[in-house]
Amino acid sequence: MTFTLAWPRLLLILLPVLASCCAQANMKAHHTPDAPAAIGPYSQAVEAGGFLFASGQVALRPDGSLVDGGVREQTEQVLKNLDAVLTAAGCGRADVVKCTVFLTDLGDFLAMNEVYGAFFGDHKPARACVEVSRLPKDVAVEIELVAQCPGAPR
Repeated sequence: MTFTLAWPRLLLILLPVLASCCAQANMKAHHTPDAPAAIGPYSQAVEAGGFLFASGQVALRPDGSLVDGGVREQTEQVLKNLDAVLTAAGCGRADVVKCTVFLTDLGDFLAMNEVYGAFFGDHKPARACVEVSRLPKDVAVEIELVAQCPGAPR
């Protein structure tokens, strides 16, 4: 085998590896002690392509203890956690473009929605809300979000 035949094969092997490295180089993980640490192999948030992708937050305090109370209290804590993650990444509530809400009982929608509405005020990001059979730590609500990072093209 000559060098000229090996070179294209080498490129075929290396290109996916290089592309993966470049993609990861353009991603930045964000962490803050003002929100609970991830309870698995993931980041609190990742910035990529001008957007911040915040992992789902549940009703844990930054020290990892679970909030007492119903869906209202849990939603308040979840949104405090997300606010801390947004702040750590240099974003704010007005930068949020999409939220996904997971509830273990859609009967809790109105209570969650009141707290959620007060949190965002006049800002109305896109949102989906779905009922799920179970959430981590057996909480009633989990919320994840996507925000457009300041300075990203709008």
